[in-house]
Amino acid sequence: MRTKEEIKRELDGLISDSDDAYKHIEYDTANIAFTNAYQDWYTRAVKLVALLGKDRFEEFRNYYFINPNRIRVDSSTYVIQDYISGFVIPLPTMSAVRTGIAFEPNHIVKSKFASQIGIVKSLFSRIDSVLSDVEGHLFMELQDDELNVASRLIEINLRAAGVIAGVVLERHLQRAAVNHEIIIEKKEPTISDLNDPLRKENIYDIPTWRLIQVLGDIRNLCVHNKEREPTAEEVKRLIKETDIIIKTIF
Repeated sequence: MRTKEEIKRELDGLISDSDDAYKHIEYDTANIAFTNAYQDWYTRAVKLVALLGKDRFEEFRNYYFINPNRIRVDSSTYVIQDYISGFVIPLPTMSAVRTGIAFEPNHIVKSKFASQIGIVKSLFSRIDSVLSDVEGHLFMELQDDELNVASRLIEINLRAAGVIAGVVLERHLQRAAVNHEIIIEKKEPTISDLNDPLRKENIYDIPTWRLIQVLGDIRNLCVHNKEREPTAEEVKRLIKETDIIIKTIF
């Protein structure tokens, strides 16, 4: 996954390169300089709009693509693809003939390209939230995979299964603390170290706090060889309840 800094550099590059394409909009049909510069720009831009601005994606594409259901060509339906393809508007269909308003393709293209550039510029404000959502999704997928591994390990090594589930729970509580801007004093906090501050800030209720205490105890049984052996039922409970917690506490 691309980093925040990489995406910002890509957006900066797109905004800078848009000036080069825009200045070549000169005539009623596109010249080679505009076609080459714009096609390169659009190919790069559409990917970032799809990633960061899904709600603006169709709008972005519609400034470029010809509507297959178009029944006439006027200032509202003429698009950048028309300009690049060299489409010439027949005089009988021109808005200017019917309304007296001049229809200048290069002006329409400048307007629609400027709208696309505006959408790209707006993506800067979305980088943090979108990447956070993507990271959260990947994090949940990783947790699910690890709990599946833990479940399969029950028949082979109870302690190993419990340790994996305990790590998933501990890491999830750490993420919850970060999400809620809760400062944890210890550099390597345990489940208990995380559980108390989260409850104190009312991130979850007392029954959940007690449950996490119990799960932490089971995890400790799996980690420390001097303690008694954990039972299969305890480890299964640790895995099951951890799965519920990671899907309900954020």
